[in-house]
Formats: sequence, structure tokens, C-alpha cells
Amino acid sequence: MQNVKGTHDLLPNEAAGFESIENLLKGIATYYAYKQVRTPVIEPSELFVRGVGNSSDVVRKEMYTFLDKADRSISLRPEFTAGIIRMLVNNKTYATEELPLKYFYLGPVFRYDRPQLGRYRQFNQFGVESVGNNSYFNDVEVIMMAYSMLISLGLNGVKLKINSIGDDASRDAYRKALKDYFAPHIDHMCEDCKQRYELNPLRILDCKVEEDIKIAENAPIVGQYLSKESEERFNNILALLSEYEIPYEVDPHLVRGLDYYSETVFEFHYVSATGNNYGAIGGGGHYHKLVKELGGPDLPGIGFSFGVERLYSVLKDDNLLPEDEDKVFIYMMPMGLQARKVALNLASDLRMSGYITDYCFDDCKLSAMFKRAEKKQAKYAIIIGENEINNDKVVIKDLNKQEQIEVPTSEVVDFFDKLGGIAD
Repeated sequence: MQNVKGTHDLLPNEAAGFESIENLLKGIATYYAYKQVRTPVIEPSELFVRGVGNSSDVVRKEMYTFLDKADRSISLRPEFTAGIIRMLVNNKTYATEELPLKYFYLGPVFRYDRPQLGRYRQFNQFGVESVGNNSYFNDVEVIMMAYSMLISLGLNGVKLKINSIGDDASRDAYRKALKDYFAPHIDHMCEDCKQRYELNPLRILDCKVEEDIKIAENAPIVGQYLSKESEERFNNILALLSEYEIPYEVDPHLVRGLDYYSETVFEFHYVSATGNNYGAIGGGGHYHKLVKELGGPDLPGIGFSFGVERLYSVLKDDNLLPEDEDKVFIYMMPMGLQARKVALNLASDLRMSGYITDYCFDDCKLSAMFKRAEKKQAKYAIIIGENEINNDKVVIKDLNKQEQIEVPTSEVVDFFDKLGGIAD
């Protein structure tokens, strides 16, 4: 049996790398006073149709949707934001917690998309949402946090692309301009673009068909249609980014692929040291109507997400993945049945004291056990034979220095504690 196309298994080294990335991202989010939340993997399909937007490719082509046994339409989540907003509306956290609500999340999402570099049909996202404050300072802080996460991972040359798609009035004017521009061309464009033209012409700018991309190159840009308020907000954000020395590039064609965005949208692009162009490794934006659309009060929000698989691939390319910190520290080498009983009890004590301890269950020669310890890159071996049992002692061998010492069985944990433990 093969795994489903677009999914992947994480073997121990990869899983350790993922955990290292996730722990760093969670730690930084915590420093910014964000709190972790968890939402279900399955949600009513209507949540994403209303929240993400029926003109987006995510809803139109990429969702895993099915009918449950009660004939309800259920979807595997293709993104987190709609579910996070549904959660805070259901639980009325906007009425019981200080605004803005600051949440971070981590988990799998599902999109029926073409698998490509660092991208899968089931993949993991880390992200944040800040809901309930409309200050452009809040927008800047969220962008700063995302940027600091990438820098803390060791990435150099991260490119922040940013744009404003404006408020309602700005987008209404821009949609009209796009419809006027594409009207003479639309009959010759792909079927997706024809549907986008009717539903939301901004989505035409996401088209990947080469002929349609060429047509869109000369389309109007949203910046030409920003209201005075949106233009002022965007300029204030850019000024703060410059003041805080966060390099950016205004991309007038950036609109992002989800319908709930308004005002500020942004992406982080990266080319690895090996020359692999990963495109966007994360991004997000501001939204104004999403909370109200899903049954809550009229609250704005902003958020971003990273694909953990893409971050892992980038760090692997750049040789930035940390070494495995969970290597075996102690390898138990019992010789004989009675010795195995003593070793199992001692291994339990060592594990309870925080030492990663493995155990040889097989009846084999001492030389074979040393080879196993070497493969596991153990730092110490504990040898227990008949002589050690009779004297209530064990032999502890430093496998790096090739030095050994006898230690009373009852003092083994203290021995390692005095050495300084795993950090020694």
C-alpha cells in the first residue's frame, strides 16, 4: 500500500526538524502575548464558502468535501482563519477577553492542489490571528512578528512583498476597472477566468495560464483606486516598516487568493542557498468583514500563516536544521536474565530523571551491544553482569572518552546529575 498522492510520512529526523521549527514559532508567538487555540479538522462546508469566498480557487477547486451520514456537507479545513473566527464567534470570546484577541494555531490543512516543491495536499500550517483592533500599528506588529520568526530560523534574504487592496470603496472601484479592462479579452481566456470575471475579477490576477498572465500584465493596479483613507493607512504602514528596518517591496499586483482580505496584504518570498525558488513561504493580510459575515460583531482582524513543510525544505536546503537533540544518552547492556531485570528497573529511574535511555532486550555478546550503542550514538553505556549484580554495582562507560568507572546501583542517577546531565 502506498500513501495517498500529495501526502507524506515524517520519519524521525524529519519529525524532529518539524518540532524544532514549530517550537521556535510557538515561542515567538508567546512572546508577543498570543495564546494557542485548536479547532477541528472538519467543519461545515458552508463555513469556507462564506468565509473564504466562493470565487477563490480554494473553495471552487481545492476543498476535500463530502456528505456525512446525515447528508450534511463537511469539508476538511483548507485553511485556519475561517475556523478560528467561527470558534471565537461560537464561544463569544470577543465579549469575555480583552481585545484584540491574539491567537496562534498549528496543524494539518488539506487542499486538492498539484503537489510541488515543499507543497503537499495535506500539509501543516502555523499561523496567528489578531482580532478586534483596527490600528495600523497592529498590522505592523503582526508583520514584524512574522519577519522575526523567519530571521530567527536563520533565513537571510527574506523578501517581504506588500500591497494594499483597500477598503470596500477602493475594491468596488477596482473591480469595475478590472471588468472594463478584461471585457474585450475574456472570451479568449480560460474557463476559470470566465467564472472569475463574473464572481470576482480580482481572482483573474491569480491565473496561472501563460496566455492569460500576459493579458493581465497590463491590467490596472489596485493602488490607482485606493480611497484617501486606505492610501494614508498604507503609507503609514510602509513608513513604520522603514523605521523598524524591515525591508519590503511594494508589489502592486499582489492581491492574495482569499476573498476575505481587505487593506494590507503581504507575502514572504525566499530563494534558498541552493537556488530553489520557493516563491511565497508564508503570507497573510487584514480582513474587515469576516467576523460579521460568520455571525459575530463588526470586528477587524489580521493574520498570517507559514507552511511548515516549506520552511523545513528551505532550512534543509540552507543546511540550517538543528542537530537531533534527542539522541540516546545512555544505553543499557545487561548480560543474563537477572541483569535484564535490574537494568529495566534502573532504566526506568533514569528516564524518570530526564535521561534518554535505551535498552538491549536481546541475549547477545557485549561486543554486539557496543556496536548497537555506537549506531544509536549513545554517550554512555551501563554494563550489568553477574559480578555487578553480586556487588550491587554497575559499570558506566563514557563511549566518547573510552573511560569507565564502577558506581553503586543506588547512586547511578546521582552520578549523572553530578556530571551536569545531558548538557555535559
